[in-house]
Amino acid sequence: MPDEDRDMPAARDNVTPRPRAAMIICQALYYLVGRYLPPSYACSLLGRLSKQFRALVCRQIFRSAGRNVNVEHGAYFGSGRLIEIGDNSGIGVDCHVPADIRIGRDVMMGPEVLVIGRNQNHRFDDLDLPMRLQGYADSPPVVIEDDVWLGARAIVLPGIHIGRGSIIGAGAIVTRDVPPFAICAGNPARIIRFRNAPCEEERQLDTLPPVPACAAPVNSLEE
Repeated sequence: MPDEDRDMPAARDNVTPRPRAAMIICQALYYLVGRYLPPSYACSLLGRLSKQFRALVCRQIFRSAGRNVNVEHGAYFGSGRLIEIGDNSGIGVDCHVPADIRIGRDVMMGPEVLVIGRNQNHRFDDLDLPMRLQGYADSPPVVIEDDVWLGARAIVLPGIHIGRGSIIGAGAIVTRDVPPFAICAGNPARIIRFRNAPCEEERQLDTLPPVPACAAPVNSLEE
């Protein structure tokens, strides 16, 4: 994936400067109130009101937010101040995403999806220093392009770029970049097939350029 594509913002509209005080107030409103309101699909009217409240406060927190964004019950996103999210996209129930994730348009996210950010990716190369003291590995923000579906409890490691129109199966652990229209599942995630070529022979994610070794799980490092 070219570097210039990685740097493209996922949400290109509605970027407006926000007073810091307003952002802090909205962060408090989200984490003290909005996060605990019912999910959008609950109890009809109450669910819709909860969705609208969370969308209102998150619009003041995120760097940019499109139309009809849905941040679900229990979602955690840190400070959220660098998040970009496009039209008709959502952060699912009880999902954890980093504060600098870039999410395109029409992205669906099942419950309890975990996207690991750069501040959760410890260095471990110095054997004489405890890992907790070695700081964090530098990696680019996770990018999820338009029209992606992440199944429940999928895990995405730091620096991953998920291409347009792809599907990540429930419980998959994504250790490498995913090309457009790929359907992936497993641990580590492998390409089952491509949506635009259903009869194509199965391909594996380990044939693609890897993310930095510090972000890969143990079984990938041994390969």
